[in-house]
Amino acid sequence: MADKVMGWADIRSAMQSHGAGFRAPIPANWRQGRTAYGGLTAALMLAATHETFEALPPLRSAMINFVGPVTEDPSLTANLERRGRNVTSISAAAHIGDAVVGRADFLFGTARSSKININFTAPPAMPPQEAEPLTPPAAASLVPQFFHNFDTRLIAGARPLMGDEGYMRTWSRHKDPASRAGIESLLCIGDVLPPAAMPLLRQMAPVSSMSWIFNLLTDTPETEDGWWQVESRLTAASGGYSSQLMRVWNTKGELVVEGMQSIAIFDG
Repeated sequence: MADKVMGWADIRSAMQSHGAGFRAPIPANWRQGRTAYGGLTAALMLAATHETFEALPPLRSAMINFVGPVTEDPSLTANLERRGRNVTSISAAAHIGDAVVGRADFLFGTARSSKININFTAPPAMPPQEAEPLTPPAAASLVPQFFHNFDTRLIAGARPLMGDEGYMRTWSRHKDPASRAGIESLLCIGDVLPPAAMPLLRQMAPVSSMSWIFNLLTDTPETEDGWWQVESRLTAASGGYSSQLMRVWNTKGELVVEGMQSIAIFDG
């Protein structure tokens, strides 16, 4: 019998206490070249935070630095920086031996009443069932291994190597139904799209996420049947680096996440 393909929920369940923190497995199907998929590394640092500190308020913002390649199963630690009346700040890290390969600053905050309530509604989109896969079947062997853990369908913009602007918008969800709920699951899928600069490339070239800001705009992110509308838009690129804006909406069209990412591009 073939080994079961591990989804996010399986990896989360397999995380174990290790020294002063935790250790989590990185299955082969969650790799991206010589490292782990960045969304998985980020979600594991958040999971270690939740395991270390109980009764945290809702996550409001995550600031993540991808320091080095996650070449093997990482050790994960979380440290309390400050617990204020409204906001709790926690730093987390992923280690391979003595080397730090990922860092995260998580800000958790209690909700407050406010007169300001502004939403940025999702652009029109066909239902997920009517959207075509972002990766055509003929190109399935060319995408990173981790990408096969997600069902990702193109709404607007262009596929890598095939566009005249740096933009793509998709429907995306975890293929594993057990992996679709919760904020850790959402952080895991939030980095699913190829960098927004990739439609502008004319031949494949290495790209690497360096940093990621992930701002939550609701206490309890929820959507229908695991589907999220995920958008990435290139705003500027120069000298082998690019900046992109990223948004995630639920199936009601409500903006749930807004963020920004710095990307290194090796196409010279």
